[in-house]
Amino acid sequence: MLALVLALSAGSALAQPLSFTTYQQQTIAWMQQHRAFQTPDHAAEIAWNAPREWRPSGTPKKGILLVHGLGDSPWSFNDIGPQLAKQGYLVRTLLLPGHGTQPKDMLDVTLAQWQQVVREQAQVLRQEVPEVYLGGFSTGANLVLDYAYQHDDIAGLVLFSPAFRPRNGYAWLTQYIGWFRPWLAKPDSGVRPMQTPVRYLNVPTNGFAQFYRSALLAQSDLKRGVYTKPVFIAITQHDSVLDADYVLQQFNRRFTNPASRLVWYGSSPAQIDALPRVLARSDYLPDQRIAQFSHMSLLFSPDNPLYGSHGSQRLCWNGQDAPDMQKCLKGEPVWYSDYGLREPGKVFSRLTFNPYFQWQAQVMLQVLDGNVAALAQ
Repeated sequence: MLALVLALSAGSALAQPLSFTTYQQQTIAWMQQHRAFQTPDHAAEIAWNAPREWRPSGTPKKGILLVHGLGDSPWSFNDIGPQLAKQGYLVRTLLLPGHGTQPKDMLDVTLAQWQQVVREQAQVLRQEVPEVYLGGFSTGANLVLDYAYQHDDIAGLVLFSPAFRPRNGYAWLTQYIGWFRPWLAKPDSGVRPMQTPVRYLNVPTNGFAQFYRSALLAQSDLKRGVYTKPVFIAITQHDSVLDADYVLQQFNRRFTNPASRLVWYGSSPAQIDALPRVLARSDYLPDQRIAQFSHMSLLFSPDNPLYGSHGSQRLCWNGQDAPDMQKCLKGEPVWYSDYGLREPGKVFSRLTFNPYFQWQAQVMLQVLDGNVAALAQ
């Protein structure tokens, strides 16, 4: 995908950014030539990974651009997009360079290329609707936060599992070791699968390095001062990727709009009564065999055809011993968690859906509408 990005960069230096339709068509053409398909249904895989648009009925007066995370795809917003379109938003997703084809295409990608695609498609959307919002998941949340801090015309933000600060204290090393260790986990070893129909399971060291640099960008932006537009954030206490306490701290300090809300899944934060804009829900739901929520689970409805409670994609690569992983792969009963949880007598699969999805969507829409009265109820 690097060649496509370089070609688009050359063109954008001389002309207006590509229209969304042209960008979408060129990205699909690239994917058709370079994707390592995981199923016989190539058309479905292209559709799941390609930039997508949901249009509201009537003429849209507001729009939102949604940006996925590291190793992921526009499928991340398959359930959120329609919810927003029903409320009058022109909704678009994009595909970050290095994604949607095969993991090795991320060996040379740069943060600047990710920023460029966000910048160009945000500008395109701004030409079509008078009011633009941005949304992102994980790395995508960092990218849209950075853009919003630099562009005051952005009306608000929707951030799912924003990776403002990595939980792993050694993440910074990935910036310096890629030249002699291009993969943290050896590719094609037969131990770890490389990808699924909608995401990468193994990412080059360079991908993690660009993720870390996006977190540094977010931290730098947050130090610049408060952000006064409405912001919706959803995080889980047990996130294995990000520092959830840091996100909570920054929400309370930096996102000052009275309509802003942070949804926290887990044990209620300390002094929750003094945090009226924080909405807490338990992430331990034993009746559904859910031990804890995961980094990715916040995005998906229980009815999602791939990731829902009866979805076709079960993520068994979850930090378990090989025998337990094999039990999961064979379809035996499992509990659900974020990556890395182990408990005696339990086999864990990644939780890939959010039992509170409809409630969360309602809160999100109220934040974007600035409906303080409804949020107070």
